[in-house]
Amino acid sequence: MVLVMSTFQAARSGAPVIANLPSAGTLWWRAQLRRRNAAIESISKPIFGAQIFALAIAVVVAVGVVLSEAGNWLRLASWFKELPHIFDLSSLLSASLPHPDGTLWLLLPVLATVALVSGVVVYFASEKQ
Repeated sequence: MVLVMSTFQAARSGAPVIANLPSAGTLWWRAQLRRRNAAIESISKPIFGAQIFALAIAVVVAVGVVLSEAGNWLRLASWFKELPHIFDLSSLLSASLPHPDGTLWLLLPVLATVALVSGVVVYFASEKQ
């Protein structure tokens, strides 16, 4: 009896353990998720390369413009001095507005900053999805 019992115990310990497999739906969902992630990764590599290439071209063009305009710095400096007179918005204000006390000059940059920051936030929020 001991010999038979020891043989059965040895056979049980040597038998392969049956794996506890998840449901077929879970396996299918994981396979689809892996396939989608692999497709996204294979697409994003060329896009990243194109972005690097575009950045390099933009830097080369910017350096070329700076080098080609290096002799015209004095003329450019005088243009910057005249810039406030070029963008004189007081002529655009309606005569019906009471004395513009500078609130418009404060409001316009604030609105531009809000628009810029909201655009950046929307970009980063859509990128994560």
